[in-house]
Amino acid sequence: MSQLIATFPARSEFEKARARLDTLSLPYEVVSPDPGFSLVGVPSLVMESEVRMRLTGRGCDGFTASGWVEYRPAQTAVPGAPPPAFEEDVFGQAAVMVLAPCVADATKIRIIAHLSGDLTEIFPYLNALMREASYNVHGPTFTFMDRYRMVSVYPRRIAIAKADEIVDAWRLLEAIRCRTNEAWARRGEIEPSFEMRERPPALEILKRLPRTNCRACGEATCTAFAVKVWSGGAAASECAPVFSGNYQHLKDALVEVCSGLGVT
Repeated sequence: MSQLIATFPARSEFEKARARLDTLSLPYEVVSPDPGFSLVGVPSLVMESEVRMRLTGRGCDGFTASGWVEYRPAQTAVPGAPPPAFEEDVFGQAAVMVLAPCVADATKIRIIAHLSGDLTEIFPYLNALMREASYNVHGPTFTFMDRYRMVSVYPRRIAIAKADEIVDAWRLLEAIRCRTNEAWARRGEIEPSFEMRERPPALEILKRLPRTNCRACGEATCTAFAVKVWSGGAAASECAPVFSGNYQHLKDALVEVCSGLGVT
C-alpha cells in the first residue's frame, strides 16, 4: 500500500490533523523542518493511503492541508542548527500553500509558498549577482534553475517545480531566504541590474507551439502555456491544436523537445 505525505499552511493546521489521527488511533509519522528549516516549513504527516481515507472521510477532517503527494524519503538532512537571523529580513517566513505532483515528472513535486515579506526591491540586486537567472522587470518575477528544479520568485510567493520531495523544497526555500537577505544586506556594494534575459527552455517549447493564443489550454497565451509546461504545471498534450487539431505537424517536434528538456 502506498504512503502519502501532507504538509500544511500553518503549524496550527498540522496540530489539528495530528490530534485527529491520535483521536482515531491511526498510525502516522512526522517529517519535521525543525530546527534548520523552521522558518520555511511546518511539520508534515506521512501515512498509508487507507489512513488518509479514514482521516479525511465524510468531509469533516477539521483541518486544512496544502496538498497530498506520494511519500518519498528525504535525501537531504534537516540542519541541526537554527536558521540564521538577519537584521533586515526582507523574506520573513514562508508558508507552503500548495503541494502537488509535478506534471512534468511524476517522481517530483511542485510547491507554492507564500511569504510574509516582500521581495520586490531585492530583484535588481539578485539579477546582478545571478547572471544565469531570468528577470522580468514588468512582473516583477525572478526565475532561475537549481539543477533540474525551476524556481519562480514573485514579490510575495515562490513556486518551485521538480523538487525531489518536501525536505528538498524546504532546503531550497531556506537557500532563497538566506540568499535574498544576504544580498539585501550587501546592497550598498552591488550595482542593481534591470537587464531582462530570456528563459531558453520555455522559449524552445514556445517555438514548437502554434502561437495562435487560442486559449484552448486555459492559458491566455502560448507563451504562458510554454512556461507552465516547463514549470511542471501542465502537460504538453493539453495543447489541443497540436495533438488533435490543425497543427499536428508540430506534435513530433514538441514531444521531442519536451523529452529533451525532461518535461512531458
